[in-house]
Amino acid sequence: MRVSALLLVLLAAFVLAAACGGEERPAVLSTPGASAAGKIAFRSNRDGNYEIYVINADGSGLTRLTNNSDWDSAPAWSPDGKRIAFHIRYDDGNYEIYVMDADGSDQTSLTDDPAIDSNPAWSPDGERIAFGSDRDGNGEIYVMKADGSGQTRLTDNPADDSFPAWSPEGKRIALSSDRDGNPEIYVMNSDGSSLIRLTNSPDEDSSPAWSPDGKRIAFHSHRDGAHDLYVMDADGSNVTRLTNSPGENGIAAWSPDGKRIAFFSNREGNYQIYIMNADGSNQTNITNNPAEDTFPAWSPAQ
Repeated sequence: MRVSALLLVLLAAFVLAAACGGEERPAVLSTPGASAAGKIAFRSNRDGNYEIYVINADGSGLTRLTNNSDWDSAPAWSPDGKRIAFHIRYDDGNYEIYVMDADGSDQTSLTDDPAIDSNPAWSPDGERIAFGSDRDGNGEIYVMKADGSGQTRLTDNPADDSFPAWSPEGKRIALSSDRDGNPEIYVMNSDGSSLIRLTNSPDEDSSPAWSPDGKRIAFHSHRDGAHDLYVMDADGSNVTRLTNSPGENGIAAWSPDGKRIAFFSNREGNYQIYIMNADGSNQTNITNNPAEDTFPAWSPAQ
């Protein structure tokens, strides 16, 4: 199976990654103070090592949260905004899930397994965390309580299942899987039952992200020959391309009001965090740094 350059950036050994069509749309700014509010956590190597940072959605107030010798990545905010889950990649290649307070303090390990545990996703009630793991030989979706106990496997397939994303009402989990030959977007009940395929493209579809109202799912795809971001209705219909730029675009993160989407792109030469309106207009670089900035996660409404 072909492995894209974007796959390497996503740093999950069992994850197959991918990523505005038509004419240029006019830039219509959303109201600042509403959709532009909040913070965005992300991964960066601007200080020499991959760490978790947070920045205001307007690009101000950059703050480093972690300071570890290993690689910290894939931040995910708890629904109350008080904690951030993330994964650490150790020097030996192992990945584990951690959680910390939103200011970077009280970093606590939630998993302890020789396999890869990565890409945490909180349930809307904050009581559980879904994640990907290859502890049983291939990438599967697991769930655990927010304190790391009760780790349970949800999927059971010889293919690779990865990038879980919990629906806003908490009843469903979207995921990426190559069980039908190439990575596509699927959705299942939160207990792992009733798996349904949503996309059907000849190339990679990956990294689903639910809109706050649960009506749409953003994802990245290589279906049109480039790594770009798309959005579709929650049933897989009405697929619309949001980005159409040189380079790679990936990992969508919705603003709490659903009006904007943060993502990363290397259109200017290196990976940076961008924000756009939910229709793909007004794509703006908010980090502007020569280092690599990826894995954005928008803080919940307070």
